Amino acid sequence: MMTTATYSIAEARNQFTTLIRRAEQEQELMQVTRRGQPVAVILSMNEYNRLAVHQPQTDFWQSYMEWRDKWQVDDWEDEFDPFADIRDQSPGREVNVWL
Repeated sequence: MMTTATYSIAEARNQFTTLIRRAEQEQELMQVTRRGQPVAVILSMNEYNRLAVHQPQTDFWQSYMEWRDKWQVDDWEDEFDPFADIRDQSPGREVNVWL
């Protein structure tokens, strides 16, 4: 199991080489804070790759199709508009058309 240590930005800057070595050799995870709030993490490349590989890589079309399946869009009535209460119902602005 990977352990976690916390360092302020100033501490991390002063010990940067040591922290990188610990992340790489001991598989230790270092959390970096600014004014006590976490802002970054130092971890080994192996750990980064392990985490990144498990991230789903979906494109817009896949996400759209998953949304349609989740909300069963194909079963909606033609008149049903899930966005009716938030869509601007005004006729819009007048547009000049040059022919």
